[in-house]
Amino acid sequence: MRKLLLTAATLVAAGFAVLFGGVFREASGSAPAALLGARAAEDFKAGFSLGGDTASLVVQLQSTLRQSPEDEHSWALLGLAYGQRARETGDPAYYGKAQGSLDQARALDSEDYLVYSGLGSLALSRHRFRDALRLGEQARRLSPETARPYGVIGDALVELGRYREGFRAFDTMSRLRPSLASYARVSYARELLGHTHAAVGAMKLAISAAVGEAEPTAWTHVQLGKLYFNHGRYAAAAHEYRIAVAAFPGYAYGLDALAQVRAAQGRLRQAIALEQQAVTTVPLPQYVGFLGDLYRADGHPALARRQYALIVAIEKLLRANGVRTDLEIALFQLDHGIDLRGALRRAQIARSDRPSIDGDDVLAWALARNERCREALPYSARALRLGTLDSTKFFHRAMIERCLGHPAAARAWFGRALALNPRFSILWAPVARRALR
Repeated sequence: MRKLLLTAATLVAAGFAVLFGGVFREASGSAPAALLGARAAEDFKAGFSLGGDTASLVVQLQSTLRQSPEDEHSWALLGLAYGQRARETGDPAYYGKAQGSLDQARALDSEDYLVYSGLGSLALSRHRFRDALRLGEQARRLSPETARPYGVIGDALVELGRYREGFRAFDTMSRLRPSLASYARVSYARELLGHTHAAVGAMKLAISAAVGEAEPTAWTHVQLGKLYFNHGRYAAAAHEYRIAVAAFPGYAYGLDALAQVRAAQGRLRQAIALEQQAVTTVPLPQYVGFLGDLYRADGHPALARRQYALIVAIEKLLRANGVRTDLEIALFQLDHGIDLRGALRRAQIARSDRPSIDGDDVLAWALARNERCREALPYSARALRLGTLDSTKFFHRAMIERCLGHPAAARAWFGRALALNPRFSILWAPVARRALR
C-alpha cells in the first residue's frame, strides 16, 4: 500500500498542475546542473518524466548534496524531482521528501522564485489551495516576468472559485512563455466556460509543443481524448488514448482513460484488463474505485467490494502525507451510498476549502443524497454558473429537480446529460436512461 496517490485532478481538474516536477533532460556531463542547466527554471512544466530518468536524477542530486550540502540549487531541484517521483510511482511519501528538500533550499536562499513555485505546486498537489496561492504570489514577486509562478497562481485561483482572476493569470503565463503548460491551462479554462471547440484547439497546440517528448506527448493526447470522451466521441477519444499508450508504454493515465472508453462501448472485460494495468502501475483511488465499479457491472460484487475497501487505506495514507481528500472521498461515498451523513460533512468541509464549481457540485449532490434537495438547488446552480458542459453536473441537477417534484425540469436535465455523453458514468448513466423511459 505504499504506492498510493490522489491526483488533484481531477489532475487539478485537467491534471496539468497537480505536481511540481519538470522535464528532466540528459545533457553532457554528469552533474545535475549539466542535466538541467539554466533553461530548467523555465522548463518545469507539469511534472512530466522522460523515460523514467527522474530516479537517476534523484540519485545524482543526492550524491552532489553529500559533497556540497550548501548547494541551494541542487536542493531545489531535488525537491522538484521528489515531486516528480510522487507522480511516477504513486507514493505520497515523496511529498514529505519534497517538502524537506525545498525547505532546505529556502533556508539557504530565501530569494529563489523556483523554490516558492515548487512549494506552491506541492501545496496544489496536497489540495491546499490557499497556501498554494500565497506561495505562488511570493514566487511572482521575486520573478514577475517568469511564467511558472502564474501557473501556480492560476491553478490555485481556479480551485478557489476565483475564475476571472485565475484565467487572467493563465493569459499572463501564455504571454510570457507560450508552451505546453500554458496551452493546456488555456484549454482547461475554455473547457470550463463551455467553449469545447476552442479548448480542443488549444490542446492541439499543447500536443504540438510536446513533439519528441514521450510523457508530455502521452499526457497531452490523454487530455485531448478526455475532451472528446466528455462529448460522447468515443472513437476519437480511443484514438488519442492509443497514441498516448504507444508514445509512453505502460502509461497509467492512458490505460485508465482507454478503460473508460471500453466500458462506455460495453466492452467490460477489456475495460477491466486495462484498469487492472493502470491500478498496478499507479494505484490512484479513482482508478481503484473505477475498477470496483467495473467488477460490479461485470457481475463480481465481491471483487468490487474488495476494491472499494482499499479507498479507506488510501485516504489514511494520503492524509498522513498532508493531502486533503474530503472532496474526492465525499464523492466516492455519495456515489456508492456509504455513510451519507458523514459524506455531507466532508462535502461541507471540502466546499469551504475549495469553493469551486466542483466544490459546489459535490455539496449539492451530498445535500440531495441526504434528501435536503431545496438546500441543494442553489449549489447546483452555482456549479453550472460558468456554462461548463459536464454530464455529471447535469445529472446531479436532474436528481435534485426530481427530488423537488419538478418532473419536466428533471427530464430536461437527464436529457442534457445523455445528449452530451450517453455513457458518462457506469453507475449513473443507466439511471438517467431509465428516468427518460
